[in-house]
Amino acid sequence: MYFLIQFINGLQIGAIYALIALGYTMVYGVVKLINFAHGDIMMVSAYFLLICMVHFGLPIWLSLLITIVLAALLGVVIEKIAYKPLRNASRLSALITAIGVSLLLQNVMMLIFSSTPRRFPDLTSHLPSFKIGDNQVSILAIFTILSAIVLMILLQLFVSRSKTGKAMRAVSEDMEASQLMGIDVNTIISVTFALGSALAAFAALLYLVAYPQVDPYLGAMPGIKAFIAAVLGGIGIIPGAMLGGFLLGIIEALTRAYIPSAFAQLADAVVFVVLILVLLFKPAGLIGKETKVKV
Repeated sequence: MYFLIQFINGLQIGAIYALIALGYTMVYGVVKLINFAHGDIMMVSAYFLLICMVHFGLPIWLSLLITIVLAALLGVVIEKIAYKPLRNASRLSALITAIGVSLLLQNVMMLIFSSTPRRFPDLTSHLPSFKIGDNQVSILAIFTILSAIVLMILLQLFVSRSKTGKAMRAVSEDMEASQLMGIDVNTIISVTFALGSALAAFAALLYLVAYPQVDPYLGAMPGIKAFIAAVLGGIGIIPGAMLGGFLLGIIEALTRAYIPSAFAQLADAVVFVVLILVLLFKPAGLIGKETKVKV
């Protein structure tokens, strides 16, 4: 029973990693860019939620709706200002810019709110739970897992069946040819950033419900782990981001559960070991396909 409880805990945190990883996957799939500021968009979204719920007293559903809109706008602004000029630049330049945007968001939030962690309202006290053996499992865990799966399915359907989604796939295959076919590439890329940021906003709510504390570095480690999840599953592949997120969450939860408490921090090290092993033996990810490049 203890293993099952930890397995569910792993799926819960893995669902959050998966939602963030979907943002990495979408952006990389379209513009071949790793947006390392994506975790910090989740952090800024957490502050948006905090302001809406604590300072303005708005209900959770309205706070989430406002946060999703603001996060999507933030993603578009970042793309227009920071990433659009770098579309034809080297990958190193894009990487440095992404890290710079991440640090900028962290420092702006620190200047506005200070580095002192702020308590997020407890939303779990009235939620029902069920028993597995002698342990209580909150319905929140099930909601988190199911919502991530539903959002992944909806995103996959959007990309595969909608006109905008088909345009995203065309831009991903060949940006120049897409422009010649009449596709507004700039709009498609902006929509991609907006969708990824909206998913990060939803992930922020799920994260805060499980870990109700907000600070300027909230998105750093989840963002890194979500990137590892995207690589693990196959970056650029939507189901791969979901698979990688769940697997990484399970690995992390089981590691924390079965190693001595004095070595609990090793759970983060295990996550990075997973990244190294994937890059060594399956660099395209678990369900990614190897691509051959002619020189």
